[in-house]
Amino acid sequence: MQGKRILVGVTGSIAAYKSALLVRLLVKAGAEVQVIMTESATQFITPLTLATLAKRPVVSQFVNDSTGAWNNHVDLGLWADALVVAPASAHTLARCAHGFCDDLLSAVYLSAKCPVFFAPAMDLDMYRHPTTLENLDRLESFGNTLIRAEHGELA
Repeated sequence: MQGKRILVGVTGSIAAYKSALLVRLLVKAGAEVQVIMTESATQFITPLTLATLAKRPVVSQFVNDSTGAWNNHVDLGLWADALVVAPASAHTLARCAHGFCDDLLSAVYLSAKCPVFFAPAMDLDMYRHPTTLENLDRLESFGNTLIRAEHGELA
C-alpha cells in the first residue's frame, strides 16, 4: 500500500465506527488516505476521529464550510488509486447504483477513474431486500467490487 492514494467513503451506518480501524491500517501500511463522509455518517463517528487517523481533514461537502474552498469531486476521483466505501449503507448503494450525486461521496463515485470497492453494512433484512440485492448486482455489473460479509454481523 506504500504510496497508494485511497479514498475512504464513510456512510450512515452503525458500522461507521469500523472505518476508524480501516483508516488506521491503511495509513500504517503507507497509504495516503482521504476520508469522505456523508452527512449521516457524522451521526455515528466524528470527522475529527477520522481526520486525526488519516492525518488530513475529512471532506463531506462540495464547499468547505470553514474556508469556502471548493472540494472538487472530479479532482478527488482523479487523485485516487482506489475508492473504498466502507461501510456502504443501503441509501448510498442506491444512490451510486442509480447515478444520484447529490452529495460529495456519490459525485466522487461517478467521477472516479479508479477501482471502487463497496462494503455493504446494514440490518440483515435490509440487506436481503430485493431492492438492495438488485442495487448490489447493478453496482457489480458496472465493474465495482463488493466486499460481502462472509459471516457475522453486517453492521
